[in-house]
Amino acid sequence: MIVVIVSVAAATLFVGVGLGYFVGKSRIEERNRKAQQDAQTILKKAEQEAQEIKKKAIIEAREEAHRIKEELENERKRREAELRSIEERILKREEILTKREEMVERKEATIEQLRLQLEMSKKKIEQREKELDERFNKLAGMTVEEARQIVLDEARQKYEHDLAILYKQIKDSYEEEAEKEAKRIIAIAVQRYAPEYVGEITVSTVSLPSDDMKGRIIGREGRNIRTFEKITGVDLIIDDTPEVVVLSSFNPIRREIAKLTLEKLVADGRIHPARIEEIYEKSKQEVEKLIREAGQQATFVTGITGLHPELVKLLGKLRFRTSYGQNVLDHSVEVAQLAGLMAEELGLDVDKTRRGGLLHDIGKALDHEVEGSHTEIGAEIAKRYGESDQIINMIMSHHGEQEPVCPESVLIAAADALSAARPGARRESLETYIRRLVKMEKIAMSFKNVEKAYAIQAGREVRVIVEPEKIDDAEADRIAYEIAKKIEEEMEYPGVLKVVVIREKRSVAYAK
Repeated sequence: MIVVIVSVAAATLFVGVGLGYFVGKSRIEERNRKAQQDAQTILKKAEQEAQEIKKKAIIEAREEAHRIKEELENERKRREAELRSIEERILKREEILTKREEMVERKEATIEQLRLQLEMSKKKIEQREKELDERFNKLAGMTVEEARQIVLDEARQKYEHDLAILYKQIKDSYEEEAEKEAKRIIAIAVQRYAPEYVGEITVSTVSLPSDDMKGRIIGREGRNIRTFEKITGVDLIIDDTPEVVVLSSFNPIRREIAKLTLEKLVADGRIHPARIEEIYEKSKQEVEKLIREAGQQATFVTGITGLHPELVKLLGKLRFRTSYGQNVLDHSVEVAQLAGLMAEELGLDVDKTRRGGLLHDIGKALDHEVEGSHTEIGAEIAKRYGESDQIINMIMSHHGEQEPVCPESVLIAAADALSAARPGARRESLETYIRRLVKMEKIAMSFKNVEKAYAIQAGREVRVIVEPEKIDDAEADRIAYEIAKKIEEEMEYPGVLKVVVIREKRSVAYAK
């Protein structure tokens, strides 16, 4: 019994001890887990705080670096400004020194020039004294009549020189203001009228898609080409030139109609006599429409109203007329605009001037068909269609066939010369150009004491070199005037021709 109780007690104790062990162990483990969790929480909190401290440190470091950078940049700019200021002061000092050096050099050059002039004056005085001595010795052995003749010759030369000086003074005093005013008016007119200058040449060739088209144009036994030439009145030249045929006719309007007809036939491909006649009639109507539109556009551009419809049509024909390569309708519009602008500057009748400028070459629309000069034909046309006597005078006087009866007529002639003489406006044949240059030089060389003469500036200037020992400045002015007058009387030329007389003395010496 006691043994059993002891056994039960021992078992109970054993169970209690074991239960206590397990309970303690679980508590210990629970505490350990809690401690680990606390430790992890502390570590995370520590890491977060460390990250915040790190970020804060980085931001502060960046702000400090930026501040230092700004300070350095400000310092750099300040020093650069100081350096620029120093450089500017140095440059100013260098400029001042350079100017002083130039002034010194100029003064030295002036002194040297004065010294040379004094030496030359001294030599001239000595030479004059020598000449006077020789002259007195010569006069001592002469008769009274011989001495009288010498005195008369010297007096004549002296008076000629005085007259030349007087001419120069009068010319300068009377022409200076007039030349300035004329240049001002022309310059203002040219500046205000600034069109696009387009050189147009009537094209007399038609491009073909292939050389096979030439055979179709000729036709069977040449019937197509014969029909074309008979209807259009234009010669059709077909040669070995690849993919091109040439239209030839003295009449630019007929040539334009023929060109338009052939282009349409080539594009259509159907070429036979009936088709040629049909296309020709259509092309003729189109060209007539172009002529009317061109005339109307010219009157619109120049602001001219009230022209007779036939005059408008004749103006349109000038669209297909050229003079020395210059389109006559463009030239007429240009003359009207330039003359109108000059009339405005001078306070004259602008509308009347523009009207005369537009119609001044109207006769060229019919000068291939009617006998007479284009001015006579134009005056007759203007009279027929009710234009005033002053307009007729502008047409007749712009080439000097009549005297101007009003200031506007003079402006038309001036504007015509301006339009024709501007660079690139007109072309002339090489033979005519060379003859004109040779004649200019020949006229200049015909004067006494002229050493050489050259035509330059495309024949718009003649440069004359005279003997400096025999001609002074006043005589040079007189010779320039006389050469210009002789050229004006004996030659025909476009625009204005400039005469330049050069008198120079060159002294040459050789050092051996």
